[in-house]
Amino acid sequence: MPELAEVEYYRKQWNTGLGAKVLAAELYAEKRIFRGTDVTAIQRDLPGAKLIASEARGKQMAFQFSRGIWIAIHLGMTGKLRVEPADFAAAKHDHLVLQQKQRSLVFSDPRQFGRVLYFQGRGEPPWWSKIAPALTSKAFTQEVLRDALQRHRKLPIKATLLLQQHFPGVGNWMADEILWRAKIDPRTASGNIEGNRLGELWKSIRYVCAGAIKHIGSDFSDPPTGWFFHVRWGAKGKCPRDGSALKRATIGGRTTAWCAKCQR
Repeated sequence: MPELAEVEYYRKQWNTGLGAKVLAAELYAEKRIFRGTDVTAIQRDLPGAKLIASEARGKQMAFQFSRGIWIAIHLGMTGKLRVEPADFAAAKHDHLVLQQKQRSLVFSDPRQFGRVLYFQGRGEPPWWSKIAPALTSKAFTQEVLRDALQRHRKLPIKATLLLQQHFPGVGNWMADEILWRAKIDPRTASGNIEGNRLGELWKSIRYVCAGAIKHIGSDFSDPPTGWFFHVRWGAKGKCPRDGSALKRATIGGRTTAWCAKCQR
């Protein structure tokens, strides 16, 4: 499942179309990625509108057009955004194509777990404004973190970090990276993380999110050497800090890796 940095990378792909008008919107209304969406309005109102801005929030991205039009895209498990020539002909899994004079903006999703949302009106769409502030923003304070942990005080911290209403964009590997850097056992009850440990967790969240956006979000490259990311996948992975063999368990429904020696 794409996480914060992967979403940022794919959002940027369509930025080549900023400032250009949409000539036509080609889509397949029967596809499940359009469930609950007014596809007739997309095809009727979008042609002639200019792409003016884009933004990513957590695991979702939004593209803003003139005339007060917004399109949000959730990538799901297999969704991707790319740019093709203006005369591009859509293939089987290309469910949305926005044609511009010099290019085509394409959203493909073979397994169709993604989603396309549409809005036209004043201000931000409700489905966009309700997303929690970015974890790298000033709005994500230690008080905000403390409140989220106390709301789910009995839940293991690994599971809490995966709650998108509090930690938008954080997925499985990022949660493991965050906890490894903060030296916190993923099984720890969220409500027990206080004082200095809460401060370390807050700093770790911001560091990992910013680093992921910087590296993966720019060119889809891996994080730097020394990150937990590089050892968590293999069954014989060892802690980059002390060389201990990693522990593994299913926490919050996700495979979790950690170092029992330095994460207590």
